[in-house]
Amino acid sequence: MNLAGETIVVTGGAGFLGRVLQVELLRRGASAERICVPLIEDYDLTREADVVRMYEDMQPSVVIHLAAEVGGIGANRENPGRFFYANMAMGLHLIEQARIRSLRKFVQVGTVCAYPKHTPVPFREDDLWNGYPEETNAPYGIAKKALLVMLQSYRQQYGLDGIYLLPVNLYGPGDNFNPNSSHVIPALIRKFTEAVDAGRNTVTLWGTGSASREFLYVEDAARGIALAAKGYDQPDPVNLGAGREITIRDLAEQIRTLTGFEGEIVWDDRYPDGQPRRCLDTSRAKERFGFVAQMSFDEGLRRTIEWWQQVGCPAEVR
Repeated sequence: MNLAGETIVVTGGAGFLGRVLQVELLRRGASAERICVPLIEDYDLTREADVVRMYEDMQPSVVIHLAAEVGGIGANRENPGRFFYANMAMGLHLIEQARIRSLRKFVQVGTVCAYPKHTPVPFREDDLWNGYPEETNAPYGIAKKALLVMLQSYRQQYGLDGIYLLPVNLYGPGDNFNPNSSHVIPALIRKFTEAVDAGRNTVTLWGTGSASREFLYVEDAARGIALAAKGYDQPDPVNLGAGREITIRDLAEQIRTLTGFEGEIVWDDRYPDGQPRRCLDTSRAKERFGFVAQMSFDEGLRRTIEWWQQVGCPAEVR
């Protein structure tokens, strides 16, 4: 697909990943005048009428669906019903309207939370249906996974070119650092930075620290999505990751060092660890559309911390 000739809607395009993806699409030939971002103030994508109006207003030939309602373990525990409904409704309406309008391409960005709780490491796409997701993530993960089935069935019956990508946890400059909804890396960066600034000598973290996670730098994720949008047209889901994992305990120690916190870490095991391990097999992305992550984790983490300390941290916190 030649992106220069397409009108591309990026749902969630004003968010963390969406802003970086817009830049990546421009690098790969898309026209700035033909990249459209539906803002939540103008279009509630959980409502069919708003989705119809968005399609009529923007007339896209390609939709890249990034928008999601999601958070860390705490947010998932507090909002299971909302997270299921919102994510299911957005995808349902967007894909159905793509079918009605014979869209040239629909790119659904799913979630690693869709994998079963005890998936063998590294996670392979063929393992996606071999069990139930980790309980705190299940409503969100299952809603997203249902959209894979929808796209595959729409391809079979209607010929809709819909593809499905499974990124691991993202991180990088511009991430969500809200303590009520952030994921683990920005949450840890903020906790340690605030502890240093306040002169505290302990930081309390959830769980035992034994769970492992894989992280993908936001610029790598955007490049993978753009490559897939241009060059992938098959029903099989595809992992997007870096292919390496780190325990939360080791991650906390690394961020503690980089932020200069010299106090004690207290692990509160009354809170859940979440899924025991997460690490993807990334060979399919390399084989199908040439994607390989490039950013080293150490460098990506350093850049993220520097951004928060220099740009992102609110003045009242500083």
